[in-house]
Amino acid sequence: MANTPQAKKRIRRNAKRELVNKNRLSRVRTYIKKVETAIEAGDKDAASAALREMQPELARGVSKGIYHQNTASRKMSRLNKRVAAI
Repeated sequence: MANTPQAKKRIRRNAKRELVNKNRLSRVRTYIKKVETAIEAGDKDAASAALREMQPELARGVSKGIYHQNTASRKMSRLNKRVAAI
């Protein structure tokens, strides 16, 4: 159990940050799922549009620290390749 005031404050802060980060991660995943759904449907126009919407969201996730740069690049690259293959 936290004894010092600073440790208690860190616990409060960590709980708030956890909620913010969960929301950010959920938002990025939603955009990724939109691209994947369009790919599965075989709709190249919708997939391309969803991909263009997803890329800045994924980059924002990197800048906010919820994704590592290489992870985001890998996801973007793989989705680009799948959209191009339609």
